[in-house]
Amino acid sequence: MLNKLISNELSENTVLPLSSLHKIAIHPLREKLYNELHNRPFQSISSPAQLTHIAIQHQGELKQQEHDFISLLCNRFQVNSPAKSMPCFYQDFGLFSLRWERHLEYSTYTFIHQAPLTDQPFVKNAIDYVPSNWFEQMPGQVIAAVHLIIESENIDKAKTHKVEQFFDNMSLIASAPVHSQAKVWSSFKLHEDGFGRFLIYQEDLSPAQLGRLAQQLLQLDTYRLMATLGLPLAQAINSELNQLDIQLQQVTTYIALGTEKSDRELLTQVSKIAAKVEDYRSQSTYRFSATNAYYDVALQRMEELKEEEIPGYMTLQEFLMRRITPAVKTCQTASNHLEDISKRVTRASDLLRTRVEMVLQEQNQTLLKSMNHRAHVQMRLQQTVEGLSVAAISYYGMQLFETMLTSLPTLGVEYNHELVSGFAVPIVIGIVFVGTRLIHKRLMKGLK
Repeated sequence: MLNKLISNELSENTVLPLSSLHKIAIHPLREKLYNELHNRPFQSISSPAQLTHIAIQHQGELKQQEHDFISLLCNRFQVNSPAKSMPCFYQDFGLFSLRWERHLEYSTYTFIHQAPLTDQPFVKNAIDYVPSNWFEQMPGQVIAAVHLIIESENIDKAKTHKVEQFFDNMSLIASAPVHSQAKVWSSFKLHEDGFGRFLIYQEDLSPAQLGRLAQQLLQLDTYRLMATLGLPLAQAINSELNQLDIQLQQVTTYIALGTEKSDRELLTQVSKIAAKVEDYRSQSTYRFSATNAYYDVALQRMEELKEEEIPGYMTLQEFLMRRITPAVKTCQTASNHLEDISKRVTRASDLLRTRVEMVLQEQNQTLLKSMNHRAHVQMRLQQTVEGLSVAAISYYGMQLFETMLTSLPTLGVEYNHELVSGFAVPIVIGIVFVGTRLIHKRLMKGLK
């Protein structure tokens, strides 16, 4: 009934007045979560334009250095510097614009020059309008660097075959994204200036569509490099894991066949293998997880391109899938191999520990049997000693009794000394025996 009343009230007033909202407790992250959707908006780009995109790897560090670096450029052109907490920054500097984004382990600098070409494509690029003495101070290591040219032209078959000259006559990959409203060429290779190249010819795309297309291509180039960053590590680890695999196989064979090697030696060998495996896991776990994440994002960017095929060329998605997927699979294989060896090492350690525990149990059983035998012998000796003790105590008791008897004549008591002594012997022995048994029982009861 209460839910029905609430739903009726909400249907009558679907929008809460501002004063009512202020009376409700607001989640502290609500505004941040709203702003997160708009932290890295698509940049509107008018055609023609030239872009230079550089991705710098910083491993989550260099935050202060990056801020100082960008502030230096802003101060030079007398514009406002970005706040230290900003993950994305865009500023127009006249001849060029800068779009900067900071990610978890890398940052991107995209320089945009929106003007017609003064020469053939890739002769003069957006980076050429940036002060060189500032650019050379860029912190971090370059992981991706690419020039992107946007031109508004209609491309026919004759013009298409001349595109290779802009890529140093390298073999090209091309497609028609955005449902064939544009045509994109790239070689996905480094040229003499150390940059990759993208060439876009478009017909009727809006600045927003061009901005999205350019961002998708630049992100795709960055993500595919970040996705393959774990490949050299995977290849190095795989060769080492093969050796560890052989060593572990030998250890398990020794455990199964019971060779001359001692359990201590085998356990030491297994511990060394386990230490190496954990070292490799610590080096590679983050890198391989990041590889999978970047690969998923790269796949998403490929789908967003909505490519259509240009006759005679491989599409970007087809080319990258043929190249990136094996690299990512290699990283996944290395990661799975590590996990497999880690589990096998654990099982081998458990087997060895079980064997050691069984040996210890056998030794303990042997020791207990020996202790039981010793206790039995000790008990027999104790019983013998108790018998001797009864005899000794009885002897001394009779001596004391006879001493007492010798004093009786002085008291005027007449008796037969031999007869009284003879009858006293069994009585004294019985008393001593019963006394010792009572003491023995009391002691045993206290131990229990």
